[in-house]
Amino acid sequence: MTRTAALVVIDMLNTYEHEDAELLVPSVGAALPALVDLLGRAREAGAPVVYANDNFGQWRSHHGEILDMALAGRHPELVDPVRPDEDSLFVVKARHSVFYETPLAYLLRSLDVTDLVLTGQVTEQCVLYSALDAHIRHLRVTVPRDAVAHIHEDLARAALRMIERNMAGRVVDAAEVTF
Repeated sequence: MTRTAALVVIDMLNTYEHEDAELLVPSVGAALPALVDLLGRAREAGAPVVYANDNFGQWRSHHGEILDMALAGRHPELVDPVRPDEDSLFVVKARHSVFYETPLAYLLRSLDVTDLVLTGQVTEQCVLYSALDAHIRHLRVTVPRDAVAHIHEDLARAALRMIERNMAGRVVDAAEVTF
């Protein structure tokens, strides 16, 4: 069977105007180079790139509005390098998992995607819950440890361990990811 991998970018279009932002920002800055590299390699390989992002409670918003809000937020330097291009796909999410009440599962099936590379933020929240939901949908999960950001380092380490141990996920360096 041919395996098709998609890169999923979780909540990187962020205004950084929330309670844990100052704890999160340094980790996002550290993850940004690996994530930018992954985006470039996925796009070059023609792999699907799917942005799954909170909509800041603006239920009429679309990806252009979300991007504009994020670029107008406190840390546009963390948003601009990972902005969606014209070929990127976009799913608006309201809760932690990229699958919860979104059309992502249908989209991935229509693209014959079998493998997900989960990147973005927050490792111990949205990345973890999305990995679990991908696992129960029989999708193979890879999380590049250097392309995800955390609020609490100890919880992020535990989340990555749970993804490996409980979900048979691969936790690797971004340089090891192929599309």
